[in-house]
Amino acid sequence: MEKRYPVARRSSKRKLEADLTEDQTHTKASKISAKILKQVSLLNSAAIPFTALDCATVKSAVHSLSVLAANEDLVDTILNCGVVPALVRHLRLTDNMRKYDGHEAETVKDYSDGVTEHDQFDVVKRCAVILELLAIEQEYQQLIVDAGALPCLVDWLRMQKISTTSQPLIDLLKRVADAITSLIHENNGIKTLFRMEGGIAPLVELLEFNDIKVQRAAARALRTLAFKNDGNKNQIVESNALPTLVLMLQSEDPKTHYEAVGVIGNLVHSSPDIKKEVLLAGALQPVISLLSSCCSESQREAALLIGQFATTDSDCKVHICQRGAIPPLVDMLRSPDAELQEMSAFALGRLAQDSHNQAGIGQCGGIEPLLKLLDSKKVPVQQNAIFALYSLADNEDNVAAIIKADGFRKLKAGNFRNQQTVECVAKTLKKLEEKTQGRVLKHLIHLMRFAEAVQRRVAIALAYLCSPHDRKTIFINNNGLKLLLDTLKSSNLKQKSDASAALHKLAIKASSSFSLFDIASPSPTLQMYFGDEYVNNPKLSDVTFLVEDIFRAMFDGSYREREAKSIVIPNIKWDVFELMMRYIYTGTVDVNLDIAQDLLRAADQYLLDGLKRICEYTISQEISEENVSLLYKMSEDFNATSLKHSCILFMLEKFDKLRCEPWYCPLVRHILPDICMFFSTLLVKSHPTDS
Repeated sequence: MEKRYPVARRSSKRKLEADLTEDQTHTKASKISAKILKQVSLLNSAAIPFTALDCATVKSAVHSLSVLAANEDLVDTILNCGVVPALVRHLRLTDNMRKYDGHEAETVKDYSDGVTEHDQFDVVKRCAVILELLAIEQEYQQLIVDAGALPCLVDWLRMQKISTTSQPLIDLLKRVADAITSLIHENNGIKTLFRMEGGIAPLVELLEFNDIKVQRAAARALRTLAFKNDGNKNQIVESNALPTLVLMLQSEDPKTHYEAVGVIGNLVHSSPDIKKEVLLAGALQPVISLLSSCCSESQREAALLIGQFATTDSDCKVHICQRGAIPPLVDMLRSPDAELQEMSAFALGRLAQDSHNQAGIGQCGGIEPLLKLLDSKKVPVQQNAIFALYSLADNEDNVAAIIKADGFRKLKAGNFRNQQTVECVAKTLKKLEEKTQGRVLKHLIHLMRFAEAVQRRVAIALAYLCSPHDRKTIFINNNGLKLLLDTLKSSNLKQKSDASAALHKLAIKASSSFSLFDIASPSPTLQMYFGDEYVNNPKLSDVTFLVEDIFRAMFDGSYREREAKSIVIPNIKWDVFELMMRYIYTGTVDVNLDIAQDLLRAADQYLLDGLKRICEYTISQEISEENVSLLYKMSEDFNATSLKHSCILFMLEKFDKLRCEPWYCPLVRHILPDICMFFSTLLVKSHPTDS
């Protein structure tokens, strides 16, 4: 009997280990909570302002809490232990630390016995650091605001005016600005509340503070405040921030101009009036210069801003290009950074909406990198690239350039990842089709004839894009058909696939006004029919055909049986013969697939061309990947031209599925003369006015 005791002991051991782990975790959490509560108690028990005796204790407490707050997993615990009210208590400026006269204040340097201004700044700085670390979610942000932190932080921003510049003050102001940025992040209500507390003006003043890190921190806070908050945008502009921001755009420090361009970008977004003020403040040329920055973040923001400027009016679009924006934007298209690609394509798309800029973008080499971005896996990159190409296609020179750069194939065969992109691609292809005439067509025909490197891709594109009136000119008179047929002999499967699809499309478009079964030569003999009542009617018959034991003798007189009452018709089935006779008497017959092949053989034998076409049509409806080679052989055996044409079109259409069949490529090479004859006839017939 199997013993289960060891298993039970192992299960018990695991449970014990789990319980121990849970107990250890609980014990650890309890210890952390106790440590936090101890620091909170120390902060709450210290005098305000704290004395020299409390100074070391307060500094140690805020230092310990800042270390703990750096761990996101402890944020809930820290907040639950009442840290925020304790911190806000030490953030408040007391009466003996300041005297207000409106918004102006004067400091009193003697905070308390033995406590220096630098000590106070150090504590406030650490309090700000902790608040910055805690404000990681909206509910935590609100808790901090509800504890009264916001007006305290605004008060400390004003210390720039009332305290001598020193490293402790610099560190303090930077940390306070960073805490504000964290506190208002993605929280529009707190952004508005900050404005109502009078915080924007001192932040704007910090843009001119004599320390670059403080300037950047202030700009970062203003950038966050301006995002999707019209009231804040207006007050930032009213506080005269634009002149300083424009100067910061020209800073040699990449981090500084990155923050400045970010603020301006958020200010002008969906705000046409502010956009005009920004342009009047002289921001355009510095932003264009940032397109060539060594800082990719600044480049990205500058490209986005150029796109926003370009929506102002047509003149602004032209001015942007005149000042040299196009070359660096085109260079950004070639960057491996998807965000740079996205923003530069966005900017070029907006600039390309003006006809004066379209040729310039093409001349600066913008078309090829835009086409390359159609292969991107990033939806916004694809979308911005096709939007730009759609506008560029308005220019006739760009149409030829797009096709020359293999743009037609990329547009037609691309893997586009959202519906808006798909719709824009369709509109772009339609625009290319509309433009493929006149001067554009002459240019493309010239490329097809003489530019060896691009001849095939041009011929393939023209098969889809050319008008009915131009098909014969392109493919017969200028050897476009020969180029496509020669491509079918290529060892490159992709080229053969593209050529096959192009030939199929050309045939479908050329035959849109008539049936392929009208291409075959009609019967030279005028047919007369008796009617259905004469078919196999004993009363109206004077001859009997003995079937399944040739038929022509009854008409041409060469058979001995022509005077006989009974004629033997060998090598034909009764149902086939009956349908053939019905056709002879009526000129029409219903043919199903089961009998169509035998009836085709008989119709060919007895030279019944009309019946042959009926049979060919029926058979052609059932062409498949499995039987197309056999049906093509049948079309040759029975001189069934229409069926042959149907098989040719099927093989061209299904290249990608049939190319792996061992018979396919040899057969296509063998029947190239037939394919050439078919297309030559089709293209001539589709131009009846030329005959």
